[in-house]
Amino acid sequence: MPEQLVFTVEVFLNGLMAGVLYALVALGFVLIYKASGIFNYAQGVMALFAAMTLVGIQNGQVPFAHLINAIFGTDVHKFGWSVHSFIAIALTVVVMVALAWAVQRFVFRHLVGQEPIILFMATIGLAYFLEGVADLMWGSELKALNVCAADGACLPQGMNLWLDETTFTAFGTGIFIDNLDIVASVIAALLVIGLVMFAQYTKQGRAMRAVADDHQAALSVGVSLNFIWILVWSLAGFVALVAGIMWGAKSGVQFSLSLIALKALPVLMLGGFTSIPGAIVGGLIIGVGEKLFEFLIGAPFLGGATENWFAYMLALLFLVFRPQGLFGEKIIERV
Repeated sequence: MPEQLVFTVEVFLNGLMAGVLYALVALGFVLIYKASGIFNYAQGVMALFAAMTLVGIQNGQVPFAHLINAIFGTDVHKFGWSVHSFIAIALTVVVMVALAWAVQRFVFRHLVGQEPIILFMATIGLAYFLEGVADLMWGSELKALNVCAADGACLPQGMNLWLDETTFTAFGTGIFIDNLDIVASVIAALLVIGLVMFAQYTKQGRAMRAVADDHQAALSVGVSLNFIWILVWSLAGFVALVAGIMWGAKSGVQFSLSLIALKALPVLMLGGFTSIPGAIVGGLIIGVGEKLFEFLIGAPFLGGATENWFAYMLALLFLVFRPQGLFGEKIIERV
């Protein structure tokens, strides 16, 4: 196999892995938009908040230590113990569920019936509020995130040696794939299967679909909108935690992590705002498309750095010809 073709395959596979991570973030947007019609601008910050909470609990950090020290002149930062990864993840899930309840109870419960632009502006305010709270709780410095099992094995990182040696033996050139990307792809696939099974085969999942189809009809058969919206925000918080773990383990937990939401926007435009499969397919198309474009056209002919804008141009092109996205629902309003 020619060396150039092996490189192209490597770029394609890395694009698929990147696309899975984009889709993971986009899933949180889809869950909330499908059930409540709210475009949640705060989804990226929720991933940051979840990752910072996980690291803080793991390291035994004192919440709001910076604020406490500033007010009382103390110098407390840690409790003096560390928490196992699985226990820390479970506690972080509890925090995200509590956050979902608080968001529904104190924000969106009071905005029922408001225009979509009002709800969107509320999520912008929520994003900056969460970012500020995360800063106060855990500090703004870059944090390393390691998730390890009981036997000490942590999330694998670095080149997959088996794939590199196998392809080098067969074609004379190795293929570089990051082990963390492979793990992230498997976890994302399991998460999507779990969400689909939950929506299809559980009572709460069917109620969630009923609310997504028609709020009034769901109310008339006894479905509690408050419960469903708290459930949806909790699921979105869990998805944000998974995305935060994968991105945080890859590049560290820092405030730029919230910007991953920007990468999810073209995925949503391409796949559709109301489709879980659309988020997956859209993420894969965006991931593969931007990597191949950079490799085949961007770097050789345009000076590189095309990954920063290619996804948005591709999504814009799709919007022109299919505004609802590949899997989105076409809405026709008669006046």
